[in-house]
Amino acid sequence: MKWQQLVLAFIATICMIFAGNALAQTDININNANLIRFGGSITVPENQVVENAIAFGGSVTVSPNARVLDTAIAFGGDVILKKGVQVEGDVYSFGGKIVKEEGANIGGRYTTNDRPGMMDGSNRGRGSFFYTISFSPIFRIGNAVLAAILGLIILHTNPQFLPNLATKLRQHPTLTALWGIGAIVAIIFACIFLAITLIGIPLIPLLSLTVIITSLVGSLGVALFVGQSLVSNRNWSLQQQFLVGLAILTIVTLIPFFGGLIVFLVNMFGLGVILLWKFGREKPQIATE
Repeated sequence: MKWQQLVLAFIATICMIFAGNALAQTDININNANLIRFGGSITVPENQVVENAIAFGGSVTVSPNARVLDTAIAFGGDVILKKGVQVEGDVYSFGGKIVKEEGANIGGRYTTNDRPGMMDGSNRGRGSFFYTISFSPIFRIGNAVLAAILGLIILHTNPQFLPNLATKLRQHPTLTALWGIGAIVAIIFACIFLAITLIGIPLIPLLSLTVIITSLVGSLGVALFVGQSLVSNRNWSLQQQFLVGLAILTIVTLIPFFGGLIVFLVNMFGLGVILLWKFGREKPQIATE
């Protein structure tokens, strides 16, 4: 394997992460009327008029006497409408609640997708339920157990699939990373487009589910690749190599901060290798035990 290419892909990924963090700290203002933020909360200033206010991974706060012409949407947070706020369109909260102060009006529909107690308490200084549970050790270990079961089933029913993904990753690590990065960027812009068009909002959960399943299956190939790289000199079965790789990745993801980076990299390479395997011009050589 060309480790120099893998290092370059790793550096490019780090740059993308820092760029994404910078983007998450800045409001995106489209046509001076659509406020969008990824990875944080967004606030519509007092007395300002906007078309849409959308937050991915945070809350939407509409300040007093501000006006939203179309929709206010929060994915993983609350929608807080202060006194005198006018929302002429719809209000949605996925994973949070809608807080409407006295004098705030909603002209369209308003719905939440939350469970009691999940988002209770002050909005300031607290993380979302989804963020907390997703990065807990128990959650990650549980995911590893489910991934092990799914991986063993795939190896039993289709013995060539995961080895082919691992071979593809071994042969083209840089290209796999580029496919993964390109897919992430495309998904972000697709979510923006669907959210702004309004009629595409119901498609966002379907798109998210598709991405999660694709990256999950791809990450199983990444786990096999890691296992094969570590035990290549031993006469171990594919199942044993896969379980070793999955165990190593699971242990590494439990390391604070660094573990989150590994989760991102595994999902990125998993998404990239699936897309490269599916749409790449050449087919990987069938891996053997």
